[in-house]
Amino acid sequence: MIEMNTAELKEKAKTLRVGDRVFLSGAVYTSRDAAHKRINALLDEGGKLPYELSGAAIYYAGPTAAREGMVIGSCGPTTSGRMDVYSPRFLDLGLSAMIGKGERSEAVCDAIQRNGAVYFCAVGGAGALACKCITECEVIAFEDLGCESVKRLKFEKFPLIVAIDCAGGNIFKTGRANYRT
Repeated sequence: MIEMNTAELKEKAKTLRVGDRVFLSGAVYTSRDAAHKRINALLDEGGKLPYELSGAAIYYAGPTAAREGMVIGSCGPTTSGRMDVYSPRFLDLGLSAMIGKGERSEAVCDAIQRNGAVYFCAVGGAGALACKCITECEVIAFEDLGCESVKRLKFEKFPLIVAIDCAGGNIFKTGRANYRT
């Protein structure tokens, strides 16, 4: 198991390989379809982004409201492919990591390789458990989007697996190939 902080991702993402298990700590930003669309529009307009893309990690999640005494509600990953139209641009602007579930398009895989980034998968269907690894949650943009607003989270040893690496590794391709043999 590899323990790392998001502040190290820009450099360490290049060393991670498919199948590596990672406990990730540090600042992560939630963003889904609607927020990605708005961030993309801000980029087109030259507007100020809610957070610096360079070196950042985005978690494709729309957390539920926190119950009393909790920092955040259920916070499981959403299907990443819905963000594929925006991801190559974000990666080209320095995004270091994406966290979600499911396969990614060839354009996203190419951008991951081109930019030395990484795509992590989180366990789907375990959002109630995932929230136990989140120690802070703050809405930082697009509050009108509700659960899909952009939030700054603080992860503490959040369990992930490297699904696509910058060396061309892709667990969705190798996993199928291994299953067939």
